[in-house]
Amino acid sequence: MSLTVKECQNFQPGLKPYKKADSNGLYLEIFPNGSKYWRLKYRFGGKEKRLALGVFPEVSLLEARDGRDAARRKLREGIDPSVEKKLRKRSAEIVSRGLFCVVANEWHAHKDQGWHHQYLISY
Repeated sequence: MSLTVKECQNFQPGLKPYKKADSNGLYLEIFPNGSKYWRLKYRFGGKEKRLALGVFPEVSLLEARDGRDAARRKLREGIDPSVEKKLRKRSAEIVSRGLFCVVANEWHAHKDQGWHHQYLISY
């Protein structure tokens, strides 16, 4: 059974997070602090995954359903929607900060774990 806007507005927080299903893997997750998140549960490559679609009421029920439908189209094309979302985010970061800075920071974070504190430069 599909959710209605009125139902989404009236869900009250409980002691633990709980979920209210809409359809085709879309659900609203309600947290004890009162926040409500749209999520999509799906399977890709034999694994169960979740995709965050936004916060209710910023993202309306119709927008969440549109996001669900777009993600399901990607799945039919053999594309993992969560990986695509990460790539889009990374591309935006590269454009805004510049490729060298992003790659240099990733390299430093990767190498930093194996370095002894004597070799680190402090500024």
